[in-house]
Amino acid sequence: MLRRKLTILAATAALALSTNAGLAQNKVLKFVSWQKDERGVGDWWASVIKAFEESHPGVKIEWTKVERGAYADTMTTLFAGGNPPDIVHLASFEFQKFADNGWLEPLDPYIKESKLDLNGWAGQDTCVWNKQTVCTMMLYFGYFLAYNEDLLKKEGLAVPKTYAEFLEAAKKTTKDLNGDGIIDQFGTGHETRGGGGQYISEMMNYTLDAGGRWTDENGKVTINTPQMIEGLSRWKTIVKNNLTPRDMSAGEVRQLFADGKIALKMDGPWLWPIIQKGKAKDQIKTAMVPFNPPVGGSSNVLAIPADINSANKKLVWDFIKLATSDQFQSTYATLGASPPPSPRADIKAAKAENPNFDLLVQVTQAAAQAKVDRIPKGLEIQFNEFSKTIMEEAQRMIIQDLDPKTVAATMQQKAEALQQQ
Repeated sequence: MLRRKLTILAATAALALSTNAGLAQNKVLKFVSWQKDERGVGDWWASVIKAFEESHPGVKIEWTKVERGAYADTMTTLFAGGNPPDIVHLASFEFQKFADNGWLEPLDPYIKESKLDLNGWAGQDTCVWNKQTVCTMMLYFGYFLAYNEDLLKKEGLAVPKTYAEFLEAAKKTTKDLNGDGIIDQFGTGHETRGGGGQYISEMMNYTLDAGGRWTDENGKVTINTPQMIEGLSRWKTIVKNNLTPRDMSAGEVRQLFADGKIALKMDGPWLWPIIQKGKAKDQIKTAMVPFNPPVGGSSNVLAIPADINSANKKLVWDFIKLATSDQFQSTYATLGASPPPSPRADIKAAKAENPNFDLLVQVTQAAAQAKVDRIPKGLEIQFNEFSKTIMEEAQRMIIQDLDPKTVAATMQQKAEALQQQ
């Protein structure tokens, strides 16, 4: 009888081991992203996934694309329904609501145990929520200056290095070329038709250089200040005097610049490939922006959901470690064509492919060191409403010719009201 019981127990244990082995061999981690089909960065994600699967036999990553426009709502539905993806990929301006709901796993214990070095990691401060690290920053960018050398030379202008020189160059290169009363060559170019987030990024070129910030390091609103008033005055000067085309999307403005219709353009690393396909590509050069600090911004993050099992959390952390490794931060520079957040990445290959890569690194580091971000501290959760409010008030300032001092006071009041909701 005892022998029979032992035989049964042994068979049961063997079956359990066999079942567990089968489960291990068929584990699937879900990964939802809007970047799956994006050229460059999508290829990079694919390479990380391949390397992860090769180093974790029996584990597969199910990679699904959700369009950017529906992304936040889709992810919110998944989390609220208790079915989040294992690997959490979010825009840096939307993860805050997920963290505030307690949906994201604190990463500090994982970082400490694995000895992951995030010192100097561009934009990583943004990932701290309620004094806990809840994500890792996957991209932080800075703005550089692109200029049409031929248009500047025609006016006897040097590359501007200050706001005063920039304004002079923008005025002299804004022209009605055929005398029909319509401006068809602009000194600079800003998007003025898109969403609030892009609109305030354009404005920040001027507010940052004037010393203004939307909020201070403690999250207190600081719009009604002499520095911000000066920055708003500069923005009004550029737009009111038609030194930039109006009512155009970012894509339309970038194309105008690439085709030689704009003299000066401040933008991120994505502008370079657009320039290469433009009619004026041989006339366009690049330089450091004439403003200090340059506009910069965090882009997207990786995180772990709080409500998945511990085994999956460990696997997701392995994926994050791989994506943040020196090896894959280096390949991000070439495949993603942007400076990676890691200060240890080997960017020699990227520099060989893109002659402006050193400049991209310089502006990214300058913006990161100044802790510049489009998302103001203290208004992260209300960012969409905040950016829309700022855009509306800035547009009223220009259309109704309002005093920037009055506008700054209105912005301050409305931003404070948003914080208190």
